[in-house]
Amino acid sequence: MCTAVSFKTKQHYFGRNLDLERGYGEGVVITPRNYPFSFRYVPSLEKHYALIGMAAVAEDYPLYFEATNEKGLSMAGLNFPKNAFYQEYAEGKENVAPFELIPYLLGNCENIEEVKASLENINVINYSFSDGLPVSPLHWLISDKEESVTLECTREGMKVYDNPFGVLTNNPTFDFHVINMNHYMGLHEGFTQNTVSSKLTLENYSLGMGALGLPGDFSSSSRFVKTVFVKEKSVCDGSEKESVNQFFHILQAVAMPKGCVLAKNEEYEYTRYSCCCNTEEQIYYYTTYQNSMIRKVSMYEVDVEGAELYQYPVEE
Repeated sequence: MCTAVSFKTKQHYFGRNLDLERGYGEGVVITPRNYPFSFRYVPSLEKHYALIGMAAVAEDYPLYFEATNEKGLSMAGLNFPKNAFYQEYAEGKENVAPFELIPYLLGNCENIEEVKASLENINVINYSFSDGLPVSPLHWLISDKEESVTLECTREGMKVYDNPFGVLTNNPTFDFHVINMNHYMGLHEGFTQNTVSSKLTLENYSLGMGALGLPGDFSSSSRFVKTVFVKEKSVCDGSEKESVNQFFHILQAVAMPKGCVLAKNEEYEYTRYSCCCNTEEQIYYYTTYQNSMIRKVSMYEVDVEGAELYQYPVEE
């Protein structure tokens, strides 16, 4: 369970809530331009765009949950159980495993136009990183500062949807969320009007009644609607401080407190971390469940021409 958002004020910001019942030793990871990205079936990237994001590092390989590259292109993988379906190896295609998709696309592409062109020849294959790290069922939100797309691999094949909301949660498939938003087009931030009958005296007894019916539960469909509403109604002056602060408030509107969502393994899912990346300056901000203070890491505080990963353990 997760929520990802693309948000634009004077600059562009991208981030997400990661909702899981446990962690994987994740930390902020900067992959410089000359770190050799190896892949199972496509040629290695000896030189590529630099990346910053949250990742678990296994065998010196960054398994990114989400990342932004130095050109401002961002991508986040979100849980997509039972719907995600990956193909077998196919001759004549660029066969890329799910865990390779973020480094492959962000390492090579500068914007959404290039992502769409690259995806035309990509075959996402059912291949795990290791026996201890099986294949994750995912779909992805990919954004540059002008537009977003949702990438889904299902039994019907790969689908790339234009995403005008700049929001993604989890199941069902993205086309459901698009249709479902139509049910909430009447929501607004002001007072509601009496359209039932002019014979009845009906009044607004509270502020916020224009948004009556806005979902408040933690299901993926409800989080999608609430995130779109809160994002679209957000007001800030566009400064870095206020934009970042507002971004975290958007995420907090759909964050999961521990104890409210019980997973099938009898453990509670909760928002382990929230993040926001200024994609034009490549500054990565994050908070954790145990520490709500916003911390930041800049891509350019390291040597982006380097060949080794820079890792910053999460500060709890």
